[in-house]
Amino acid sequence: MSQLTFYGATGTVTGSRHFLQLNNNNYLVDCGMFQGKKENRQKNWEPFPVPVKEINRVFLTHAHIDHSGFFPRLVKDGYRGPVHCTHATRDLCNILLMDSAHLQEEDAFWANKKGYSKHSPALPLFTTADAEQALTLFQPKFYGEDYFIEDGIRVKFKDAGHILGSSFVEFKTSDSSNTRKILFSGDMGRPRSTVLRDPTQVFNVDYLVLESTYGDRLHDDGDPAVELARVVNASVERGGVLVIPSFAVGRTQTLLYVLRELEEAGKIPALPVYVDSPMAIKTTDVFDKHQADFNLPSRILTLSDKDIFQPKNLHIARTREQSMMINEISKNAIILSASGMATGGRILHHLEIRLPNPKNTILLIGYQAEGTRGRTIEQGNPTVKIHGQEIPIKAHIEKITGYSGHADYNEILAWLMGFNRPPKKTFIVHGEPEASASLAEKIRSRFNWDVVIPEYGSSHELDMD
Repeated sequence: MSQLTFYGATGTVTGSRHFLQLNNNNYLVDCGMFQGKKENRQKNWEPFPVPVKEINRVFLTHAHIDHSGFFPRLVKDGYRGPVHCTHATRDLCNILLMDSAHLQEEDAFWANKKGYSKHSPALPLFTTADAEQALTLFQPKFYGEDYFIEDGIRVKFKDAGHILGSSFVEFKTSDSSNTRKILFSGDMGRPRSTVLRDPTQVFNVDYLVLESTYGDRLHDDGDPAVELARVVNASVERGGVLVIPSFAVGRTQTLLYVLRELEEAGKIPALPVYVDSPMAIKTTDVFDKHQADFNLPSRILTLSDKDIFQPKNLHIARTREQSMMINEISKNAIILSASGMATGGRILHHLEIRLPNPKNTILLIGYQAEGTRGRTIEQGNPTVKIHGQEIPIKAHIEKITGYSGHADYNEILAWLMGFNRPPKKTFIVHGEPEASASLAEKIRSRFNWDVVIPEYGSSHELDMD
């Protein structure tokens, strides 16, 4: 019997963990950390619902923490099997998992020092040693590479176009008379991305596990580069500083690319651009290493030895001292800093300083999950809590969705049109309840497919044997 059980990304956009049982083998597809609301974050501390030593293999769709970040804890709890992903995902996990472990240790240190934890002593969810051990288990593969993990079970990674290294993970079982496929979308990217390739068109799928982050929304029709130029120029006119909470992986590199292009076209002035995120700096190096994963126009630009991620007046803040020096700048500058939803990182210091000044601009790029500071700012609240204090929100707030790494519902539906036959069942995950319900209804109405929105812990039998 084959079975699929959902232990995360149900009713929420985080904590992706899908437990797949095929031919008496147990696989975990994604091993993500829960983020956002406290009730979600507390799930990270609950015992893993499957005995860890019964899991044979782990597969990661991509490196974002809500898909990969729990893996060091799985290793801490005794997992010693392989983890499969693409080469770029492995390289990005080298950065993200170590950073996450460092933050876990730092949080535990301050909780003990300040005495605000209910536990004595407060312990990290996992340590840097756990993350280091986890990274030794990675066995990366190339896009499109066929490999057999057990007799009769083939796995293939296909480009999902979401971030560098992101993939759809396809399992195929075969016997003498039949083949069957189940595909996990992970996070699905958008067509016509600035740097990355379009999501691979798939077909001939028996079961589909599909994300729904933007299942009830469409991205703006306009050119996001035009919108970014408008925001930059308006910031200059106001005489303030433009602060962009930006994900270190993917979004920062896209913004650097577009800012450079706008400067070269004379559509914005060549302002000082400060990248204040050690993770973003390391990630840009990984991008340079994996130029083969870029789309064709970006690869052509690299042939001329152009640094496609470098505006004219780029400043890199590697140290804490360099980060603090940015505080002295009062106008005509752009600050890119992580995290993209303002859940942590150096961006909090910049927001704390810049939010109270109406001359400044805060530009939100992409999805802001429920329970995050980014959502609080986006919703027009008068204050946001940072470092234990309510900070007044008087800066000008802008939002551009065109640089989101997630496909909207029209882009998802257009991708589904490429399927040559309906899946036997489509599971909608990784979305807030309204988004998942909306996408499910759109798929039923458009294609008349059998669509399920699974609940946490629900199991579903699959005809894969």
